[in-house]
Amino acid sequence: MIEVLRAGLLTSVQDLGRAGYRMSGVCAAGALDTLALHVANRLVGNPPNAAGLEVTAGPVSLRFTQTTRVALSGADFKATLDHTPVHAWWSFSVEAGQILRLHTPKIGMRAYIALSGGIDVAPILGSRSTDLKAAFGGLNGRALKNGDQLPLGTPQTAQVLQIPAFGIKAPGWCHFDRTNIVEENKPSPRGAPCTTTVRVLHGPEYACFTASAHESFWSEPWLITTSSNRMGYRLAGAELKRTKHIELLSHAVLPGTIQVPGNGQPIVLMNDAQTTGGYAKIGIVIQADLWRLAQARLASTLRFTECTIADARIAYTDLQHYLTHIEAAIKQQYRGYT
Repeated sequence: MIEVLRAGLLTSVQDLGRAGYRMSGVCAAGALDTLALHVANRLVGNPPNAAGLEVTAGPVSLRFTQTTRVALSGADFKATLDHTPVHAWWSFSVEAGQILRLHTPKIGMRAYIALSGGIDVAPILGSRSTDLKAAFGGLNGRALKNGDQLPLGTPQTAQVLQIPAFGIKAPGWCHFDRTNIVEENKPSPRGAPCTTTVRVLHGPEYACFTASAHESFWSEPWLITTSSNRMGYRLAGAELKRTKHIELLSHAVLPGTIQVPGNGQPIVLMNDAQTTGGYAKIGIVIQADLWRLAQARLASTLRFTECTIADARIAYTDLQHYLTHIEAAIKQQYRGYT
């Protein structure tokens, strides 16, 4: 078991999401930064879809009641294990009785904690992810509270505990993350919140917006308001006006969809958003940048950069190449112990 000493602002059990039920109105839920959870799971010898913890903003404290292996990924929360610093994108063993503390990050929004064997809550509709809106999955369908206890599954191999601590190169240090996104997580000289840039495809109703709306959408920074959550990032900035107002029938939407309601202020849909909507869609964040979007902090700014379908495919391929290299590095580290 893991005992939750301090649950933090919003900590929940998540895997890679609940696939195949959008037609029934069930959102995917799951980790917002799927890249971080995927890597963390591989670092502790789990399959990529094992359930771990998504920590939003922090601070969080966990006590371990058994020896296990832990990996941290996502934002660097200045974590400590019994007051000894441990790092993000790192895998290490913990002993029964030790306490892992995650504080608050300077850059980024979410950290992920993977444990050998995964968190063994009951799967619902093929996933252990917490659907906070519908209140099912995870631990009793809710965010964690102080005093909660989380069961652990059985590791795929007992030898995983024998491997010395090791880490991998974080995405921010990799070529694929630096090629096209030059403003990513760059604090301003005056210490203002970071700006995150994500690549966006034209949405189905893009042509329905005015030329000035197009200019503002691509050129101006958008404030991520504090009313944002796992359902959607509500943005504030220039009003995006349409050339004509047409009532749309409710239609399917996906995470990354950028809707524009009547007030002209965009909403970027996230994993817990509804499965259908009727607002005009000016753009769609490409799949390869959804993990980056998940790390954008509230009250920081977001910029959109225009992207073609061909570029989106290349970006996705680059991301898969990164994961392939990580897999090879981890297998090399585990060789001789499994």
